[in-house]
Amino acid sequence: MIRLTVLYNLSEKISEEEFIKWRQETHKNYVESMPGVIHTDFSRITKSWPKDIAPNFRFQTIVDWPDLESFEKAFFNDSAQKKLKDDDEKIGESLYIVSEVLSGQRL
Repeated sequence: MIRLTVLYNLSEKISEEEFIKWRQETHKNYVESMPGVIHTDFSRITKSWPKDIAPNFRFQTIVDWPDLESFEKAFFNDSAQKKLKDDDEKIGESLYIVSEVLSGQRL
């Protein structure tokens, strides 16, 4: 399984309230409609560890695909890359991490 983790902060151009509304309505539908997506989560980061260190990012999105081929087809196509560039203007600072899930279990 391939997991895309996006950590991000907001630009000064958008309030947190506006962003959450956009993310849970418009953008949620986009992420869920990407070919091959099998799971997605959107989170507000509230704490980090050790507890005396402030988190570097405010929000996190996780998107899972069953395999590398389906991830690359959905993520690296021209329309997805254009959408990402447009969305990055809303998001501001971000870090995209692509990982291969080697083990895990939903409890």
